[in-house]
Amino acid sequence: MQKMDKPVIVCIFGAAGDLAQRKLVPALYNLYLDNAVPEHFAIIGLARKVDHGPFKEQMHTAVDTFSRRGKVDPERWEHFAQNLSVIDGEFTDPEMYRKLAQDIQNYEKQWAAKADHVYYLSIPPGLIGNVITQLDKAKLSKDRSRDRVVIEKPFGRDLESAEALNKLVTSAFDECQVFRIDHYLGKETVQNILAFRFANALFEPIWDRRYIDHVQITVAEEVGVEKRGGFYETAGALRDMIQNHLLQLLCMVAMEPPVSFEADEVRSKKVDVLRAIRPIDPGEVYKCAVRGQYGAGYFQGTQVAGYRQEPNVSPSSSTETFVALKLFVDNWRWQDVPFYLRTGKRMPVKSSQISIQFKPVPHLMFPGSSADHWEPNRLTINIQPKEGILLRFQAKQPGKGLRLKTVNMDFFYEDSFTVQAPEAYETLLWDVMQGDGTLFMRADQERVAWTTIMPVLDVWSKTPSADFPNYPAGTWGPEAAEALIARDGRSWHAPALGNM
Repeated sequence: MQKMDKPVIVCIFGAAGDLAQRKLVPALYNLYLDNAVPEHFAIIGLARKVDHGPFKEQMHTAVDTFSRRGKVDPERWEHFAQNLSVIDGEFTDPEMYRKLAQDIQNYEKQWAAKADHVYYLSIPPGLIGNVITQLDKAKLSKDRSRDRVVIEKPFGRDLESAEALNKLVTSAFDECQVFRIDHYLGKETVQNILAFRFANALFEPIWDRRYIDHVQITVAEEVGVEKRGGFYETAGALRDMIQNHLLQLLCMVAMEPPVSFEADEVRSKKVDVLRAIRPIDPGEVYKCAVRGQYGAGYFQGTQVAGYRQEPNVSPSSSTETFVALKLFVDNWRWQDVPFYLRTGKRMPVKSSQISIQFKPVPHLMFPGSSADHWEPNRLTINIQPKEGILLRFQAKQPGKGLRLKTVNMDFFYEDSFTVQAPEAYETLLWDVMQGDGTLFMRADQERVAWTTIMPVLDVWSKTPSADFPNYPAGTWGPEAAEALIARDGRSWHAPALGNM
């Protein structure tokens, strides 16, 4: 990352919250250590009942705890903290925004230069409208080239609420000023999908329905809902993960080659993919979608509670913690190639990966005795925990006779690059400060993503599941998820671990 020339002021609404402490401030500190922020740089936190002294101490502890570099260097922290301040107040109070405008003006007067302003809304969804309205009234959103707002997911709860929120946001900010963030798109391996596909001549010619049998995208989490039960009860896995993370990964795999790497060109290609997804018939939801909720079980030898026993969760909750979905992209490249998506909490391992299985060779000339177990060629893109790419193919075993074995050709970031990869939020915050929207959701993309899942969401909301909980914690989800893919003569690929 190159150092920026233009002054930047990052204003974090909800600066005392979990996201700011675990991700945002540690990310900004690491950007500072990497010399990626401009000489004139400031962070203004906005929160309730927080004073300057305790706020700086709180942020010091947060960076010590969550930074990828470990504990801070006291001298470097002292210099960084000089640019850190806080405004105490209520997000609905115009006085907070008057103080914010004054602080911004003071910094710019001190620097003798105009700054870019980033308003990061690290706040509950219900407060977004208030903050946007107040920023507009305080005339803090008017400069198209310098004012930017960052909005965390979930962006709405359904298509209707997302469109209402978009209308509100774009009444104060132009679309080019709005950065809808999905932290998955900041991960190095996700970005590397574009480089892998479009910077190499090997794979793009076979990246279509002629050679690919199907695609699997899995995002598995070991944890339950932890302390987020209240939020999760209003969301569920379909809204929380499928609508954004997994559909974004699908777009990266399925998109057509962009003409250039300009932000709108790349995002338009993603929108094209979403628009090509075959609409789900509400009467056919049961054939292409499976939901689950974890019950009590064992994880790594320790008994854990079921979802309904988690804090702030209804004992009769019908909220899904697992989703499996089969989608088709109806275009020339992908016609009739199924995309299987699954995500769940309390899975056996933490893993995010994309698995692309190729069709078998058209004629198998080798005798059946040459292989005990024949596997199709498979390309696996591992996003976490160990970032890398693996290709499985057949090779002859050493020795007399012809014996074939499936072997791996792999690449891992940690083995190939000596530089430690930045965290996703570091990449995304740097892009926001640069004004680069390539990795962020555009309004039309958000709208089509909601349109894709709304038939499932509507059917599930009208017919609560009668068999929850339907998978024990520490397992790979309900049996119906296995049946979903087994009906097509396929099976889920176990997430690749260790050396993949």
